[in-house]
Amino acid sequence: MTTAPTEEPAPQRPAPRTSGSAPALTDLLHAAVTAVGGTERPGQVAMAQAVADAVDAGDHLLVQAGTGTGKSLAYLVPALAHGERVVVATATLALQRQLVERDLPRTVDALHPLLRRRPEFAMLKGRSNYLCLHRLHEGVPGDEEDGLFDPLESAGGPTSKLGKDLLRLRDWADETETGDRDDLAPGVSDRAWSQVSVTSRECLGATKCAYGAECFAEAARERAKLADVVVTNHALLAIDAIEGAPVLPSHEVLIVDEAHELVSRVTGVATGELTPGGVNRAVKRAAKLANEKAADALLSASEDFERLMELALPGRLEELPEDLGFALAALRDACRQVIVSLGEVRDRSVTDEDAVRKQAMAFVENVHATAERILQCSEYDVVWCERHDRYGASLRVAPLNVSGLLREKLFEDRSVVLTSATLKLGGDFRQVALSVGLGPEEGGGEDDLPAWTGLDVGSPFDYGRQGILYVARHLAQPGRDGSRSDMLDELAELIEAAGGRTLGLFSSMRAAKAAAEEMRGRLDVPVLLQGEETLGELIRTFASDARTCLFGTLSLWQGVDVPGSACQLVVMDRVPFPRPDDPLMSARQKAVEEAGGNGFMAVAATHAALLMAQGAGRLVRASDDRGVVAVLDPRLATARYGGFLRASLPGFWYTQDREQVRRSLAAIDASAPEPRPVAPRPS
Repeated sequence: MTTAPTEEPAPQRPAPRTSGSAPALTDLLHAAVTAVGGTERPGQVAMAQAVADAVDAGDHLLVQAGTGTGKSLAYLVPALAHGERVVVATATLALQRQLVERDLPRTVDALHPLLRRRPEFAMLKGRSNYLCLHRLHEGVPGDEEDGLFDPLESAGGPTSKLGKDLLRLRDWADETETGDRDDLAPGVSDRAWSQVSVTSRECLGATKCAYGAECFAEAARERAKLADVVVTNHALLAIDAIEGAPVLPSHEVLIVDEAHELVSRVTGVATGELTPGGVNRAVKRAAKLANEKAADALLSASEDFERLMELALPGRLEELPEDLGFALAALRDACRQVIVSLGEVRDRSVTDEDAVRKQAMAFVENVHATAERILQCSEYDVVWCERHDRYGASLRVAPLNVSGLLREKLFEDRSVVLTSATLKLGGDFRQVALSVGLGPEEGGGEDDLPAWTGLDVGSPFDYGRQGILYVARHLAQPGRDGSRSDMLDELAELIEAAGGRTLGLFSSMRAAKAAAEEMRGRLDVPVLLQGEETLGELIRTFASDARTCLFGTLSLWQGVDVPGSACQLVVMDRVPFPRPDDPLMSARQKAVEEAGGNGFMAVAATHAALLMAQGAGRLVRASDDRGVVAVLDPRLATARYGGFLRASLPGFWYTQDREQVRRSLAAIDASAPEPRPVAPRPS
């Protein structure tokens, strides 16, 4: 277990791919990798060649590239060499910033002498991510009688936290070149940012707005139109596909990094929500602008809707209750009256009132569209009620699946490359391919499904020598009550053997809190808990102190990158299946079963496999990392689906021997150097 890994073989470069006097791809990749201070790896070379071939042929490609492969350069180099516009969509802010601030500048500088041109690149986000100068200088449409108000006055003056944030935003507006919220450090609260930003529906438009010539969002769009590579996020990609009006510039190639997140992000964008609070905001915005009859109708409909939601029970609504249907129809019709009324008063040249009207229209149109969608009771949508302790009840509607949408909007008229460290589940690409609208098998393209090719370029890490997968088969199977004293005993013993150094990944925040409280009482090691400090600060503390443990839920399963001796034990408390009462997942599972498939494997097991693969990937982040992934759920060893889940994980050495694992952890702990303080890297 503690033996050093065998030396990695030197990469075997494929024959140079040339086109006339164009430089060979291998030469371009070598220049780029050298520029960032790295070394080419076999998997990186293979991936770059596959991306180049797919782009040239206009084909679709799925590439699984393990941690440490260098996949960013493996797709950026052929993208920049291609000569046509390429859009790169990522799921996380960390990777977007890494691409734009580090990888692309260095790569462009390195390729410039070989390409004899300097490719341009730009980042593009949704409009609400950019500061709005009209909103900043003219004020925020509010609920008060006088319509517009000074945000500082509303915030309680310049001495309040909100007031201080707004003063800082005003100063920052004079300094920033981008207006991008993520360039503001330190950041401000969501409430403060909402005072100086607008959604696309609220925007007056560059030609109407007095600040249109200086607009940060419009400037970002113009830069994107001129760029060879546009870096964006999955959400904006989904908006571009769903809403019909193009947001992204036209492009011939789309590269989706962190592609395991795509279905979830697209589902989120395509989900609508109705809450009494949201409806009330629409009523207040419309009250001063719509005619009295329309405003009164909307107020009456909103009151009926609120009364029903106070009594609503959580769960899926396969059929709308009659009273709820009537209330939604009244809400929809009243919104339509208000929209017509607001359109009738649109006149004159642009005034401050236009901003108020635009926001009112945006609120009302959103309520109208969501109510209409729920009333349609489409077989392709799932409707359910949620109840939150703080925010009360809400109605939600989401697509049953997004594969058809992605097939139609994503894979037509362009080459698409999907890449991630986690695309093969159960040992193949089938489940991921189906979820994004591709066929079940590579190639073919039968039944009008897009043809595709899959490639697993592996990882530079020797997982079998660097890590152990331990399944605690002797534990009791997790129950619904959540109390697992034997699991907590096992967890404490593992942490003691590891000397701390533990990342605890839990299936719920309740389980994470219970485990943190128990370990703090039992063990003499610091235990950090997600939510008690910002995630960045928690990870920094965890990375710099070997004795520290960090417990949390979903964002830790996917967002922690701490190489070195600070993280040598990754613990999963149970197989992370979706909750049995999750309306959307349950509906998707039922739909697969009604079509003759295995709903549990297609939905629940696939969901769990994806999370477990991501979670297990937190352990080995560098070639000298060593450690254990411990799954404290015997079902991974005993259930029929256990083999599918294990095949989705990195190829660690597998054992159920608890004593062997304790000895290995103790040996690793004894030989581990003290971690140096490091900033967490983008995952």
